[in-house]
Amino acid sequence: MPVAIVTGGNHGIGAATAAALRRDGHDVLVSYLRFEADPEQPAAYNEHRAATVDDGVEADLADATTPARLFDEAERRFGPVSILVNNASGWRRDSFVTAVTAATADPQLLVDARATGLMIGELARRHRERGATWGRVVGLTSGGPLGFPGEVSYRAAKAALESYTMSAALELADVGITANVVHPPVTDTGWVTDDVRAFVRSSPDHFHVAAPEEVAEVIAWLCSDAARLVTGNVVRLR
Repeated sequence: MPVAIVTGGNHGIGAATAAALRRDGHDVLVSYLRFEADPEQPAAYNEHRAATVDDGVEADLADATTPARLFDEAERRFGPVSILVNNASGWRRDSFVTAVTAATADPQLLVDARATGLMIGELARRHRERGATWGRVVGLTSGGPLGFPGEVSYRAAKAALESYTMSAALELADVGITANVVHPPVTDTGWVTDDVRAFVRSSPDHFHVAAPEEVAEVIAWLCSDAARLVTGNVVRLR
């Protein structure tokens, strides 16, 4: 069975995706990075983000050397990588109402944007070198065409992730790699409050508060043979 790398796999959608891929028989290398507590978030959210993974690799994707190291480690443990799930985020809250600074923007642009390009590039290079003919790339996005007020750098970084992934769909089709982006609905990874649930119920654009496992089901399907004709899409879940 194919080998997968799932970034940001110590909590939420990443952890659920790693579990779903393992149930499908894949070997999975999980990478993660523990974050300092955010006083504006519920305790459960901070606990999840501070969790460790026994067989995972703690690695900072803002470091340009990390992608090659993760692929090397996956190959050492399991063999060549065919599935890449770019789930990790350098999320910070920033806004033009207050301030956008290098401290708020750089972690997000380096992790969500640059690291996505480097991770896909590492997969593509190794894939071509060994003459492989099957692969899957899935990224996770958020926000929309009008940006993400209050989280402006986060949305800018996710827009870059989308662009890298769409380009990969076109440029890697000849070697059997599909590339898609999943836009989850509001997903309860520990931050959803009663107020958020009330907002979803009243919103014309949000239909459900999802569990991470529900989003992971879609990601795992995109990583399967059944999704071989699905590429170059931003799949919006509601």
